[in-house]
Amino acid sequence: MAEREGAHRHECCEHGHVHDHGGDGRARVESHSWWRSFLAHDHTHHDHDRGVVDFGRAFAIGTALNLGFVAAEIGFGLAANSLALIADGVHNLSDAIALFAAWFASWLGRLPPTDRRTYGYRRASIMAALLNAALLIGATAIIIFEAARRLIAPAPVAEKTVILVAALGIAVNVATALLFMRGREGDLNARGAFIHMAADAAVSVGVVGAGLLIALTGKLWIDPLVSLFIGVAIIVGSWRVTRDTIDMALDAVPAHLDPGKVEGYLRGLPGVASVHDLHIWAMSTTETALTVHLVCEEPTDDKFLAEAREGLRKGFAIQHVTLQVESGDPAHPCAVACGDNA
Repeated sequence: MAEREGAHRHECCEHGHVHDHGGDGRARVESHSWWRSFLAHDHTHHDHDRGVVDFGRAFAIGTALNLGFVAAEIGFGLAANSLALIADGVHNLSDAIALFAAWFASWLGRLPPTDRRTYGYRRASIMAALLNAALLIGATAIIIFEAARRLIAPAPVAEKTVILVAALGIAVNVATALLFMRGREGDLNARGAFIHMAADAAVSVGVVGAGLLIALTGKLWIDPLVSLFIGVAIIVGSWRVTRDTIDMALDAVPAHLDPGKVEGYLRGLPGVASVHDLHIWAMSTTETALTVHLVCEEPTDDKFLAEAREGLRKGFAIQHVTLQVESGDPAHPCAVACGDNA
């Protein structure tokens, strides 16, 4: 930039936006089509430090595997009169729908921004995660209700069918979980899919055990009791992902970040006197955004801005950064810092 003293700058480098306000009232705005650089590469790989990968194929394969198994599990569950098998099938159905939703959301997230949707469709991944959480809660409620009813009035079960189908479920769920093993910590949808598939595998082990116990003891109440345990296990195992998903939808600071440490980093930048109006939120299940006002004692340059942005990316995995730099002139105070948001 040619103009430095007293200028209003808008700089865009990849995902970093910087506003620099001077004291003489002059203003110049340079608009950059940052979305053109966005189109030049696949945004699912922005965060190399956290190992984010594209799970599109994994979601597609996982959806197909689970839909096929759900049809078999519910069908055989009805034939065998096994609530444990039907309950596991209903849960797997919710997972299959959630996998499809996450797959569709990952495709939407690749669409470029528009004049009306300046962030594109990245938030669709958060909506998919919310749908996943809602389906999980609904399926679990059905399982617990039916299990309680059958504990009162147990019904005969074809235990051999239960054992064989549940054993197949172990193989399907383990195979699907392995698809999301690598890089899952960088994507909430992928992490949720991995946790659910791993939990499903454990649940299927429990269903196999229930079938064996019924065959050995003839106790029919074992089937609904195992179903009740399945419901509790689902709630406990998915609580963290459900909480994180709701937080994302409410624009809370992502769980892996400590806002105090981020603010401390910004305050420690050379020449920064104070920090205010700091906001950190999830743009999608894989990308984090930040906006903040920095009051600097001396004029800043492009090197300061680039280093601040790079430090936030490397140290905190924050990819989309907007910094507003102010001089702290008492004659022109920041309205946000003064509590005047009008």
